[in-house]
Amino acid sequence: MDVRVREAVHGDWVEAGRICYEAFATLADRHGFPHDFPTVAAASEPIRWLIDHPRIHAVVAESDGRIIGSNFLDERGTISAIGPISVDPAAQDMRAGRMLMEAVLERARQQRAPGVRLLQIAYHNRSLGLYARLGMDVRGSFAAMHGEPIRRAMPGYAVRPAVTADQAVCDALCTRVHGHSRSGELREAIESGDARVVERLGRITGYTTRIGYFAHSVAETNDDLRALICASDDYGTPGFLVPLANGDLFRWCLANGLRVFFVTNMMTIGLYQQPEGAYLPSVGY
Repeated sequence: MDVRVREAVHGDWVEAGRICYEAFATLADRHGFPHDFPTVAAASEPIRWLIDHPRIHAVVAESDGRIIGSNFLDERGTISAIGPISVDPAAQDMRAGRMLMEAVLERARQQRAPGVRLLQIAYHNRSLGLYARLGMDVRGSFAAMHGEPIRRAMPGYAVRPAVTADQAVCDALCTRVHGHSRSGELREAIESGDARVVERLGRITGYTTRIGYFAHSVAETNDDLRALICASDDYGTPGFLVPLANGDLFRWCLANGLRVFFVTNMMTIGLYQQPEGAYLPSVGY
């Protein structure tokens, strides 16, 4: 059966969302893990948002006029992020996954993105091998932490909603930690009311676009990150991502009743700087 990849349109989101749910659920069941998304609707809403977003390049794979998979390239920042990629479990071994990856990597080359990243679920050996063959390197591993929100104030750390005037300070902090800013994502989070900053001694020492799998956080210290985590009312499913190399923060999460949902690997092509500070990645990076 022939497979072709094309740019996604709004009407694709229903079928692409169903496939995303079934692909991740089937994979999780096969390896004995809980589902990333609890329902088809929970998977479909992010897919709809991704397809409709003007700065996210969305593609679908088709066979005989039927959608069999989708993939996305987030172009809101200096570094582009891939995913989520999903292929219909009934359409495996048709090279659709490889074609979807090649399509977004080619898009990144055309856009002259200095770097491309993704987070790969560690128990999925097949995707790990595919991404490595496509030239991606593993840079680190991260635990998706989930559980009841801690909801505890930390003396000396004030968490408040971010406002437009905070953007420059937050961008500078992100650049200091990662070597580049994520200004597009941060701007959207501020406008939607999702962003938070933490202040210590009267200055901003960290921010988050929302605590959770689809958001990122940057801070000067682990205590600044802890304050942001403690102030969140909902970590979502499957939680938020903690660098396993940050043993202090990881142990603190465990000591506060959070559990590991699964482990992911960050994989990259192109520009990469080892972070110098405290941070939580999003599902993209």
